[in-house]
Parts: sequence; structure tokens; C-alpha cells
Amino acid sequence: ASIVSGTLAERIKLWPFLIFTAILTGVIYPIEASWQWGGGFLSEMGFSDFAGSTLVHAAGGFAALAGAIVLGPRIGKFKDGKVHPMPGSNLALATLGTFILWLGWFGFNGGSQLAAGTVGDITDVGRIFANTNMAAASGALVALILTQLVYGKVDLTMVLNGALAGLVSITAEPLAPSLLMSLIIGGIGGAIVVFAVPALDKMKIDDVVGAIPVHLVAGIWGTLAVPLTNDGTSFMTQLIGVVVIGLFVFVVSLIVWVILKSTMGIRVSEESEITGLDKAELGMEAYPEFSNG
Repeated sequence: ASIVSGTLAERIKLWPFLIFTAILTGVIYPIEASWQWGGGFLSEMGFSDFAGSTLVHAAGGFAALAGAIVLGPRIGKFKDGKVHPMPGSNLALATLGTFILWLGWFGFNGGSQLAAGTVGDITDVGRIFANTNMAAASGALVALILTQLVYGKVDLTMVLNGALAGLVSITAEPLAPSLLMSLIIGGIGGAIVVFAVPALDKMKIDDVVGAIPVHLVAGIWGTLAVPLTNDGTSFMTQLIGVVVIGLFVFVVSLIVWVILKSTMGIRVSEESEITGLDKAELGMEAYPEFSNG
């Protein structure tokens, strides 16, 4: 749900979003997750996704992609054949949020070990922690270096998303890799963000916070990378899992978004979008210090 909200922020009505969230978390996610974690057909095929690079992150990305297509871009984002950047309002809070997510990921990945009753279990959890941290740091560092090379200066938002992409990438298999492989897997995730964000802009898909590159594209990469370190999986099985989950989540999400759009409408008015959804949808100012009174 947070992946979808980040992608569609600044232009979607509150109640249609909440309805979609209920359907996504209450219906779509349980169905596709059961195919693997519930002993379904993907599990029987040998598909592997330790903590959810595809089952959680890419699935959210596919749902967000469907919503972004149906909702359309923000006013002024794509104008006169050009992309007009719309910077975030508070990079300090964005950075804090990234570090909170980074910390929470230790529980997300480590907790997916689902056991802590033996010394071996605790050793595995510690290894998961180390690999998770290495991938995040590598993703941030690669994004930092690439933005300097590509744009001539460091882009903090890309660095933050690079860390998250590294985390998403390692989530499919955080136990088996060595620290070096975790560095490589996370680093490639960070590179994906730097190139996927402008690619989405070229397709005129407006993703406010870059959630689709971080969660969908990096999630797919992390899932396909599992056979590099886990001999019990195969590239073809991993690819089949990604395609099946992606098609299911995207198609069902697209149908739900179209129904919501045709029945109650999903986009705020132009005036509300310009005023800000904090005021239009919630009746309060998110940044009262900047109010004109």
C-alpha cells in the first residue's frame, strides 16, 4: 500500500485509494503470496523468494504501475514534450524515512527466517542482517557514484532510492550470498534506479517517489538473481514466478483502478491538486509555516 501511495501521491482521492488498498492487501496479495508461501504451485515448482522481492515489492510495484497509468501524470509534469522535475518538499524527512526503512528491513528479512530456536538459526539471522546491510550500503554508494557521473552532481533522492533498491534486491535471497555477492546484488539494484527513473519519464509514467524502479524493477532483479547463490533454484523457474505474479497483480489492479475511476473517480480536481491534497482531502495544512494565511 505504501508503494502505491508513494507513486500516486499528490493527485489521487483519499477514499478510492483506501478502497484499493483494502482490495490489494485483503484479496490480491493473499492470493499471489499463497502460491509460494502457502505451499501453492510456485512453491511446488521450486520458485524461491525468501522475504518477498517479488511477492511483496514487485507486486506492489505492479499495482502502482497500473494505478499510475489509469490516473495519469501530475499537472505540468510532462509539458511541451519535456519532463519538468518536481522536487520533494523536505529532503531531511526523506532521508530520515529512508534510514527508518533501512532499520526496519533487518526485521523484515531477518524475521523471515521464521526460527530462532537453535544456534544455527541465530547464526543465519546474523548473516541475513549482514547481507541486508551490505546490499543497502552498496545500492546507495553505486547510486551516488552514478549520479555524479551521469548528471555531474550527486542526487540525494537517487542515493536514498539506491539504498532502498539494494534492500529490495537482496530480499529474495538474503541468507545464501556472501558479503561480496550481497554487495554486487545491492549495487546493481542501486544502478537500476538511476537508469529506470528517467526511463519511466520517457514513457510519460509519473511516479512521484520512484517507487516503481525501486520496488518493481529492483524486485524483479533480486528474484532473478537468486540462482546466482542458491543452487536449489533455476533462472527459468524464477522467471516464470515473476511473470505469473506480475501478470496477475497488474491485470487485477488495472481492472480495479478502471472500475474505481468509472464509478467514483480517482483523481482530485485541478484546483485541489494545485492547492495540495493535505488541504483538499484532509482539511489541514501539512506545512502551515508556508501558508499565506
